Amino acid sequence: MIEWVSVSSKAIRKIGYDATSSRMFIDFEDSHPIYTFCGVPESVFHDFISSGSVGRYYHQYIKDRYQC
Repeated sequence: MIEWVSVSSKAIRKIGYDATSSRMFIDFEDSHPIYTFCGVPESVFHDFISSGSVGRYYHQYIKDRYQC
């Protein structure tokens, strides 16, 4: 089951995580497909949704990583 969290960001609407598959999903404001990231530790998801800037966290720790 995917846990979805709405976030306060200009670029990201919501972030989802499925603990059984270690997949994270990001729904960006300016695109319709929801992006999927594989092999994401649950701690990364929790750090991401609780960061002061989800956009900055995405660029520093997620972008171009966790490819499916």
